[in-house]
Amino acid sequence: MNIKETLQGERSKETWEKVARYVGSSSERFGDLLDVFLSDDPKMNVWAGQTVSYCADRYPIIVIPYYKRLLTHLQKPKLHAAVKRNVVRILQEADLPEDLLGLAAELCFTYLDDPKETIAVRVFSMSVCYNICVKEPELAPELKAILEDHIPHGSTGFKNRGKKILKKLNHLMA
Repeated sequence: MNIKETLQGERSKETWEKVARYVGSSSERFGDLLDVFLSDDPKMNVWAGQTVSYCADRYPIIVIPYYKRLLTHLQKPKLHAAVKRNVVRILQEADLPEDLLGLAAELCFTYLDDPKETIAVRVFSMSVCYNICVKEPELAPELKAILEDHIPHGSTGFKNRGKKILKKLNHLMA
């Protein structure tokens, strides 16, 4: 199957599920899907994003070799919101290795603290930041300060997740 051609065809749930079934638990095929998702084509970013998330949810282990590639890609300027949203959504469930924690923290703290960023990216970043704080507790006060600053002005979803994470942070910092 040519993943790009298939995703360029009919844009439907059935199409991305078909691609996801094809990718299955194959790390190599997941890499091919990432090539499409992380391309410079904004339309392909959007069309492949749902499939990437679906594959990562079903087979989280296939994403592990690509954590660095995903984080490196997030450093590109002017990324489509779909790319950031889907990558950070995947990373919120990831057990990131020590050598990637700094980059993940830098990116996700920046997204979280930016009121112009999409709500989904900010909320997923919140979870990534908390997971990093569990491994690196010295970052917990910074996360707490950002949440306390933004929760009063946040959306319902932002407030909900923020309050839950603040509660967990307070236990972590105790």
